[in-house]
Amino acid sequence: MSFGHGTHNARDEAAWLLAHALRISHEELARSPNRELTAPEQRKALRLLDARVRTRKPLAYLIKEAWLGDHRFYVDERVLVPRSFIAELLRERLRPWVSRPVRRGLDLCTGSGCLAILLALTFPKAAIDATDISRAALAVARKNVKAYRLGRRVKLAQADLFSGMERRRYDLIVANPPYVRAAAMRKLPTEYRREPKIALAGGPDGLAFVRRILDQAAGYLAPGGWLVVEVGHNRRGVERAFPRIPFVWAETSAGDDCVFLLRREDLYNMRP
Repeated sequence: MSFGHGTHNARDEAAWLLAHALRISHEELARSPNRELTAPEQRKALRLLDARVRTRKPLAYLIKEAWLGDHRFYVDERVLVPRSFIAELLRERLRPWVSRPVRRGLDLCTGSGCLAILLALTFPKAAIDATDISRAALAVARKNVKAYRLGRRVKLAQADLFSGMERRRYDLIVANPPYVRAAAMRKLPTEYRREPKIALAGGPDGLAFVRRILDQAAGYLAPGGWLVVEVGHNRRGVERAFPRIPFVWAETSAGDDCVFLLRREDLYNMRP
């Protein structure tokens, strides 16, 4: 079995499964190490455990939920299981760079809508646009936007990155695009193959979508605006492909090779 969809080992996943079966929080579970399960609770936990082993689906799909920090999101097989390091930056480390007020933000490749929602919660006076090429993914995103009662501030639209979008200017654009290399796609564990391929496959070097974003983002950023993009552990590939761009690499729990930041003005360095 493989992990990485919100947990990193069997013990943590078992705890998540039990908390769901018992309908209690993870904190409550930690405070009740000697709790005995009732017969119905045992049956529910065993059904989930059996389904996890038999189908190799990520647990998030089986229980229809995923967490980013303290925030819960509905998920199913129509979307990638949320696990973005950008969420960490929104909680803790983005403000040293993005110090200006954010009045309008954009989330590209929104999937479940989780980053768009976190943008709206982080910048409570901002209007947020969120796009995805997948109609199915946007249906999930609408469900989450409604759950957080953010329908007036988070607007969802179908678009292929910037294609088909109105020419608006944003103070902050975030993107967690498909970035898995073609060779890595062929070796993915079964759990990851359960996710939508369209949300993972990033072309031969994993940078197919990153190139398009960098090529177009300046036209959608306000002066002084910032672009934040997640690329997996591919700092070396990004810097090799764009040697003239002065990327800022944010420190995350996985290191400083996963998420880059760029000001609008720095994006012009990639042009001849």
